[in-house]
Amino acid sequence: MLLLLLLANLSVHAQIVTIKDRESGMAIERALLMNQNQSIVISTNAKGMTDITQLQTAGLIEINAKGYEPLFITYTDLLAIKDSIYLSIRVLNLDEIVVSGSRFRQKSSSVPYKILSIPAEDVKLQNPQTSADLLGISGRVFIQKSQQGGGSPMIRGFAANRLLYSIDGVRMNNAIFRAGNLQQVINIDPFTVENTEILLGNGSVIYGSDAIGGVMSFSTIPSQFSLSGDAIITGHSIVRYSSANSEKTVHTDISVGWKRWAIVSSFSSWDFDHLRQGKQGPDDYLKPYYVQLIDSIDHIISQNDPLLQIPSGYRQQNLMQKLRFAPNQHWDFQYAFHYSETSDYGRYDRHNRTKNGLPRYGVWNYGPQIWMMNMLTIHHTKSTVFYNKFSMRLAVQNFEESRIDRNFGDFWQNTQTETVDAYSVHIDLKKDFRNLHLYYGIEYILNIVKPKGISENILSLEQKAIAARYPQSDWQSAAIYGAIDWRIAPKWLMQCGLRYNYYLINADFSNNHAFYPLPFAQSHLENNASTGNMGFVYKPTPQWSISTNLSSAFRAPNIDDMGKIFDSEPGKVVMPNPDLKPEYAIQIDLSSALLLVEHLKVDASIYRTNLKNAIVRRPYSLNGLDSILYFGELSEIQALQNASEAQVWGIQGGWDLQLPQGFEFSGDMNFQQGTETMDDGGKSTLRHAPPFFGTVRTGFMHNKLHYIIYLQFQAEKSHENLALEERDKTEIYAQDANGNTYAPGWYTLNTKISYQLSNYFSFNAGMENISNQRYRPYSSGISGAGRNIQFSIKLQF
Repeated sequence: MLLLLLLANLSVHAQIVTIKDRESGMAIERALLMNQNQSIVISTNAKGMTDITQLQTAGLIEINAKGYEPLFITYTDLLAIKDSIYLSIRVLNLDEIVVSGSRFRQKSSSVPYKILSIPAEDVKLQNPQTSADLLGISGRVFIQKSQQGGGSPMIRGFAANRLLYSIDGVRMNNAIFRAGNLQQVINIDPFTVENTEILLGNGSVIYGSDAIGGVMSFSTIPSQFSLSGDAIITGHSIVRYSSANSEKTVHTDISVGWKRWAIVSSFSSWDFDHLRQGKQGPDDYLKPYYVQLIDSIDHIISQNDPLLQIPSGYRQQNLMQKLRFAPNQHWDFQYAFHYSETSDYGRYDRHNRTKNGLPRYGVWNYGPQIWMMNMLTIHHTKSTVFYNKFSMRLAVQNFEESRIDRNFGDFWQNTQTETVDAYSVHIDLKKDFRNLHLYYGIEYILNIVKPKGISENILSLEQKAIAARYPQSDWQSAAIYGAIDWRIAPKWLMQCGLRYNYYLINADFSNNHAFYPLPFAQSHLENNASTGNMGFVYKPTPQWSISTNLSSAFRAPNIDDMGKIFDSEPGKVVMPNPDLKPEYAIQIDLSSALLLVEHLKVDASIYRTNLKNAIVRRPYSLNGLDSILYFGELSEIQALQNASEAQVWGIQGGWDLQLPQGFEFSGDMNFQQGTETMDDGGKSTLRHAPPFFGTVRTGFMHNKLHYIIYLQFQAEKSHENLALEERDKTEIYAQDANGNTYAPGWYTLNTKISYQLSNYFSFNAGMENISNQRYRPYSSGISGAGRNIQFSIKLQF
């Protein structure tokens, strides 16, 4: 601490500038000022202010803020401006600043990947209930839900553990992320997300295992410094209500910044009642009853309102605390604490299952889902032999999840609980040369999995041990990577990279040996994976960009793959397999973006991905047995195996038309098809390739008012086009005239409005699913909300 205080005295005299909106005169927060090669990038605080001392050696400074025309100015001219610097609202532009391509800020024209950035204005207007809903705003990510407390993104035919989640540069994926649908994204508080980027396609060179279909990168609100002797205090408070699930949400955050120290604190609380679905749609989605335990006996209760989906309600609370210290312009130390916890919540699709004409389950809930992260980030910005920018992230994450189930009429209730302690070190460096940027780094990850299984008699409260879902185990990964982007000509840029990854798994199955005839007590698995990419960006004109990228990605087997024991469906049980190898994906894509005229932008991408050594469920045997008793039911043995290959191809595209007087018309469309190879050599549709879907929007934005009306839709997926493993799931799909399952097409018409009442207050309102459609997104176990009226009040200071 003494060293840091000494360094603080070395700071030079500050040169302060203020950036404002030309039309409204309001300060622009998080505007970026950078030199020509982006080796120095600084941002404005909540008052639109920043210290430009670091840029005094820059020849030309670019001022760039999302939604505004960039401004180019010299350092001398910048100092000569006595008043604030004003930016004009941008009509359209091909370039924006992104970070998910390399973990450092760079222009989107410098990466051959397709990266989507969800604008903060869109998030403010759409007012999403969860971070899963936030991702859906993009129009290019499909969201599946098995219950209201969830949201599993599908990107380019992949989902779950073939996608990677990153928060503030740290991976959230852990050793028990499964191939089925996930709901961990709801642990991220959408109120604290400053920026969301979605990298479409392979991202393993930078992010490692799991980044096959894409990377979802969330950046949370930072602590901000004051640039004067006085403290700067900013904050927001929000209250929100939604009618379809009687949502009652409150959020508040406050940030206090001094010259060298800054803190930000945030708290959010959600209370969702059971979700009401729409009136117009398939009757197959109606379940006019629910199970209630009365005097230790299960009773079937008829619902007064058959549109309510019971049980689906839940509660959630999130906390965030950040502390930041910058002793001078070169060093930046940041500590962050995140905590999220849900209540129990029912897995609605399991409650739809029946057996012998009765509900199969009296209870099937996920227990409290808990996520906690402590993270220390160190940034150093200075030109040295080895780097211009250095970042180190040390993180400890703690995950807890559980499954609680009890058969209808049974007195024994089973609870399987898993905790994961995840430790990680990420070191990323960037070195700038004249026409080349070098990115490189190292990474180490350790996950420790601690499972347990308990069965309790609801009458006597007697407890006994049962099989845990996983073995006692650890998963480790170590990696080194390097990448460059090189401007080989004024209109050409090349980007390429390589990564080497080593991983190992140690598992102890002795906790389950008393329950299953496993032929092994311990298992050790280690392997390595190498991936790379090469891509090009060509800009024949400033209004036209073409990019292509050939890349490989991998997914290392985790504990969920090799050690899990669970019932995948009635009469089938998945058992451990210690002989797994990594999955590999090869992808090629071609993208283009074009400003046809000043007010019209169109973009399109076409891609193909081949997945080798795909880890899939297949029949399996243990000690010559093809079936065992699992919780009293004779079940066929299956295991996850490297037994398949998969292919996905698709087209994604969109347009943005800016009309006179603040009107706009935009849309996004997505078409993908995927197949996987079966045991008999035949082909099956890939489960996580949704049918054609998209969003069409029209709106108006002027000064304090922002209004939008938009259509979301999904095409039908027939029985023949469902994956073979999906066709028997009558609890989640509708049935056609022949009694075969299928996913009906649907649409919703929605409208939202946001108005800035004053400098301190703003108002949001909206109506979703105006025509009250009863619909269910593809592969989902719960229907979407019926007509939903939403409103909120926001205080900002």
